[in-house]
Amino acid sequence: MLAGLLFATHEAEDRSGMLAATLPFAAATLIEYQARLLVACDAAQIVVVVSRLTPELIGALARIGRRGVAVDTVRSAADALAKLHPLARVVMIADGLVTTEDVVSTIAGEPGDALLVVPGAQATPGFERVGGGAAWAGVARIEAGRVADAARLPEDYDLQSTLVHTAEQAGARHVVLRLDDVAMGHGIERRAVALEERGRAVLSASMAVRPSWFERLVLRPLARMAIPWIARHGIGTEACTAGAGGAMLAGLVTIGSGLTATGLALMLVGVLAAELAGALALFRDEPGLLKANRAAILVAPAAAILLLAHVVDAQAATTTARLLALFALVTGGVGERAAGAAGRRPWWGVAPAYLALLTLFALLGFPTAGMAIVAAYATATLAAAVERLRKA
Repeated sequence: MLAGLLFATHEAEDRSGMLAATLPFAAATLIEYQARLLVACDAAQIVVVVSRLTPELIGALARIGRRGVAVDTVRSAADALAKLHPLARVVMIADGLVTTEDVVSTIAGEPGDALLVVPGAQATPGFERVGGGAAWAGVARIEAGRVADAARLPEDYDLQSTLVHTAEQAGARHVVLRLDDVAMGHGIERRAVALEERGRAVLSASMAVRPSWFERLVLRPLARMAIPWIARHGIGTEACTAGAGGAMLAGLVTIGSGLTATGLALMLVGVLAAELAGALALFRDEPGLLKANRAAILVAPAAAILLLAHVVDAQAATTTARLLALFALVTGGVGERAAGAAGRRPWWGVAPAYLALLTLFALLGFPTAGMAIVAAYATATLAAAVERLRKA
């Protein structure tokens, strides 16, 4: 069984009375992010060494527990030993460490004791010196016996440091941190401002797998600005989802009342809010809310274009807008499925991009032309996706 060992003992350097582990980071707190890395490695239990239980830490631990993993708090090596299974493989992450899933999974897969290290000359603040001119880089794989060894020592020793040196004395293997991981920002940080900036980098990296031009030019910068603010103010994913739904509903009502441009703008705000709520749900491991927001991002633009076509045709006594809207929906829907199977290209359309184009033309006073442009864009996306699938 794989168990995780985390630490919440050091104070934040620029936030009086707050633990570094509970500083906002990438839509949640740093300790939640560390727990997420461990859960991704199939950790079934997480033990957190604490110096004191603050309201922020209690909330963070409760949210970690909702991910389906057992969470225990301890204050000493003896307490930790009592909570851990005797045969547990323990992955230890340093207090305040920012790293990546690849780094943690690499150490978790090591047989026996292993320490992630860097050459002493490359050690950054917080990295602890070990043997062989190396410095511990914040992640270790230790046997439960190392915790037992630490429990036999006086309790006034720093437990994190004690476990590192106990593993070193037991002949732990040194795994050198790659330069690529150093460039990705691997390091110990206990300042709120610096952690927020690193959190933005993590958000950008997580959204880089979505190559659409709209996501790259609009959603990613928006997420970098908004999500750290949301995390800093403790706003829940449910509230963000409710806000997005409210904006979408208001947009539909406004379009139906004849204020089409204003309604589309409200709908676009709602879709962007749903994208942010989806990103929050992803980082906070809330699959139900993630699915709900992703569904809303697809359904809301479809409802908006259909309602817009109905209003435009009712005013002009024609069926042109309805036909364009139906054509755009069919090609856009099929194109979405084909693009997902083919591997999306940056210029291909996505539902929020179609809605943004339609909103732009409606604001300029040409809603029917906007529907025609959206239909053409969706057709081009579908044709390109099918051609890519044919060549695969």
